[in-house]
Formats: sequence, C-alpha cells, structure tokens
Amino acid sequence: MSFIDGIKAKARKDVKTIVLPESEDERTLRATAKILEEKTANLILIGNEETVKADAKKYGVNIEGVQIIDPNTSDKLDEYVNTLYELRKAKGMTEELARKTLLEDNTTFGVMMLKTGSADGLVSGACHSTANTLRPALQILRTAPGAKLVSGFFIMDVPNCEYGHNGTFVFADCGLNQDPDSESLAAIAHDAAKSFESLVGAPAKVAFLSHSTKGSAKHALVDKVVSAVEIAHEQYPDLVCDGELQLDAAIVPSVAASKAPGSPVAGQANVLIFPNLDGGNVGYKLVQRLAKAEAYGPMLQGIAKPVNDLSRGCSWEDIVGVVALTAVQAQITK
Repeated sequence: MSFIDGIKAKARKDVKTIVLPESEDERTLRATAKILEEKTANLILIGNEETVKADAKKYGVNIEGVQIIDPNTSDKLDEYVNTLYELRKAKGMTEELARKTLLEDNTTFGVMMLKTGSADGLVSGACHSTANTLRPALQILRTAPGAKLVSGFFIMDVPNCEYGHNGTFVFADCGLNQDPDSESLAAIAHDAAKSFESLVGAPAKVAFLSHSTKGSAKHALVDKVVSAVEIAHEQYPDLVCDGELQLDAAIVPSVAASKAPGSPVAGQANVLIFPNLDGGNVGYKLVQRLAKAEAYGPMLQGIAKPVNDLSRGCSWEDIVGVVALTAVQAQITK
C-alpha cells in the first residue's frame, strides 16, 4: 500500500468535514468528484450553487452529494459577522467590514466555519497565494496551544527510494518562513517531527541541513544551524535530531559513516529541516520534478485547527491527497 493510500484508509475510518473554498477552480471540482467517490471526507464547497453545478456539468464530473454553501444566502452569515467583528474589533474591524470580508473572501468564510465547529478542516491555495490562506487562519483560529510559530511542510513520497522511511520524508519549512532564526528552526523541527510521526506513523529522525557537516565549513549560515541544534537539544530533549549535516550525510548511510560517525540521525534522516525558504522551496521542487516524487503540501503546522495550503501549480490529484491528509490531521486534533 502506498503512503497516500494508507492515509486515505485512515481518513475513511472517522470521516471528517473539509471545506474547499475555491469552487470556481476546475481542479477543485475534479478533486471533489474523486473524494466523494473514495469517501475520504465530507466536503463543503463555498460558492454559488447554480454556478458550481453548471461548472461541474461542463467539466463532466459528478459532485452529487457535496454540500454547497453560498455566503450571500447562508443563515450563518450574521453569526459569522458578529464573531469576526468581536475577534478583530481591537484591530479596527467593523461590522460592515466583517460582512464585506465574509461575502467577498470565501477562504475567510470557510475559516469561520472551522472556528464555529461547522467543519473540521480547510484546504485552499490552488488559485490563491499562501498569504490569502494563512492570514484569515491566523486572525481567526490563532496558533495551537503551545505552538511557537506557524510553519509549512511537505510530505515527500519518493518512488523506488531506499532512503527516509520507505522513501517518505517530511521537508520543512518549504513554504512559509523565509529566514527563520535558530530558535524558530528548532521549533519547526519539533513540530515537523510530530507531523511526521502522526501522519507517517514512524519514529522521526530529524536532520538540520546545511552546506556543512560537523564543522566542515565556517560561515554565519552554518552557525545559525549549529545554534538551532543546540536549542533543539535543550528545549526538546526527546527529539531525535542532529546537525549540521549536508544532505548526503543526512540520508546516505555510507556517506554518514565517513562524515558524521556516531550520529544518531546521519544516514537515517526522514525529517529534513532546511536552513531557509530558498533551500526548502528549491529542494522540494527538485525532488518532485526530477525524482518524480509525490509532494503533498505545503501543509501547515502550528494552527489551532487544520488549514492547509496548496501550490498554485498543483494538480487535482494533489488536492485529493491533501484533503485526505487534512482529514487525518483533524482526527488527531479533535
């Protein structure tokens, strides 16, 4: 069974309700039809019902059974307006602005459904930026208890790969924090390890990546990673981690034996922490395109309820996978 097939099987055991606010996108509707067929989630599409059904017919997909909610006619609109106003009035929110936002921004309306318990998770980003997805989530849901920051990760499932956990890795942060400091890197590593263990179901072994292995290069960029490892050991003593490690030393046993002998992680890493967003974004796209890996994400961690982003270059199949992952996250965080 592939990684994503295992996730879908978990999702079917306790079906959750996931909101898809981008009902105007063809990929969303194609994904909706597949998700309904596979029964991995109950879905709510946000949009005009007549338009959504006409588009589904145009694309030749069957979305019968999906719930479609139009903010303009929703009986929850007044409740959501009042809730958003109360949450944000100290930041200048007015009731008029709250109503305008909810009517014009489907993602905000969807996040409000999570806030009030009408849904369990949300997936967006196929045709909107990460900021459009993240902003209402942070403003309305806030960070999870104990979380120091919100960060992004990808689950990378590499075919015919002997490294990681049967070819499966978590890469972080590849989509959100541009240049995290050492303390932020340590927190990202901690959260990424929890995400790996909850979704992949195997012990996390975390490598802090660098262009240096164990002092082979001297630079401020290396110092940042070394400091992050020290902080991680101090603040998260149960986290199995090491660094700084070059990528080959992190995942290839023979290279690890030469470059980092005695490391508890080198040659076995399945959670890769990139020093900045440049490295993370380039790294996941290289693996996705050249190694033909399935890349699920960017998933978000550290938010009070499951909200996940999509790459604007995603396929409808990617949306199907991220919805299943979001449903499993919702099972864990209920």
